[in-house]
Amino acid sequence: MKKIFILTGEPSGDKLASEVVKKIINFDKDINFLGVCGKHLKALGINSIFDQNEITYLAFSDIILNIFKIRKKINHTVNEIIKFQPDILFTVDSPDFSLRVSKKVKQINPNIKTLHYIAPKVWAWREGRVKKMKKFLDHVLLLFNFEKKYFDKENLKSTFVGHPLLDDQLEKNNFSIKQIIDKKIISIFAGSRISEINIHMPILINFIKKMNNKNFDYNYVFHSTEKLSEKLKAMIKENNLHNVDVIHDEKLKSNLLKQSIFAIVKSGTVSLEVCKNNIPSIIIYKMNFFNYLLAKSLLNIKFVNMVNIINNKEVIPELIQKECNSDEIYRAINYLLKKPDLVKNQLLEISKTLNEIKSSTSSTDQASKVVLSYLV
Repeated sequence: MKKIFILTGEPSGDKLASEVVKKIINFDKDINFLGVCGKHLKALGINSIFDQNEITYLAFSDIILNIFKIRKKINHTVNEIIKFQPDILFTVDSPDFSLRVSKKVKQINPNIKTLHYIAPKVWAWREGRVKKMKKFLDHVLLLFNFEKKYFDKENLKSTFVGHPLLDDQLEKNNFSIKQIIDKKIISIFAGSRISEINIHMPILINFIKKMNNKNFDYNYVFHSTEKLSEKLKAMIKENNLHNVDVIHDEKLKSNLLKQSIFAIVKSGTVSLEVCKNNIPSIIIYKMNFFNYLLAKSLLNIKFVNMVNIINNKEVIPELIQKECNSDEIYRAINYLLKKPDLVKNQLLEISKTLNEIKSSTSSTDQASKVVLSYLV
């Protein structure tokens, strides 16, 4: 019986891996799985050598504090993989953990095929990592087609599979002046980490106050997580804002986003979801000064938003660091809402870009085919 070990370090990776596994099982049910899993993979009956939460909480950005915990978990994972003797080690995202595991496994047993889904952003920083990765990875699955040249350059086999967020059919909302008049929801994505909330929320609250002072008749909806929603609600209540809601239910968030006339989005993957729903937006992000200087010294990209990176121009306005303030957000949104032609052009360029990074079938279809090709 063929064997696959699946390693995921985050809930998002667990969910993505589960969709790929479903496709694999549909094609061949005679495969034995084991892994480091979350609830989605466990729901498919896959046993986990330990709970995914045991590595999700580890702060890999703070290596010094967690170095012994990280090393212990890596060694334990490697030992379990070697004991299981899989045909394939399939790692999904979380490169700080999973690539360390893959490297050790390959050194011990070169016959185990190592496949990694969602390539590290080598185009943003440390392009030289590819030279090291090719020594222990057999195949990398890419979300964006422009990434392929970085891996081809070092002869590391890679396949563009498309972004999983775009697997569903794109929404076709026709933006018009009538939308501005009839629909009054502005969706806001302040972040999913407490550090992002602490920095972004005061700025966003001041922005809403400026809008309310001008008697703009809008409702503001903060899209949050269940864990952070109470903190956001408390901050809003403290500032006596009555036209603001906080939601964490996924279906409600999706429905309200589709009804929004505009979105303010913290830089990150969620921006693609906003783009997918054809909602005009601006991008914001601010971090403490030390982290900003560190990021600026490491990154070799001009933009933070993926649509802008792909197009090498600012399709979606970015308000980053010192420009991420209530005055600039106020000016940007009011300017765009008064310029429907600019909004229309933004949405047209976004639609064209998303079509370029969509899989011909689906990301999970393409990924499962690559995995299965290593079982033949």
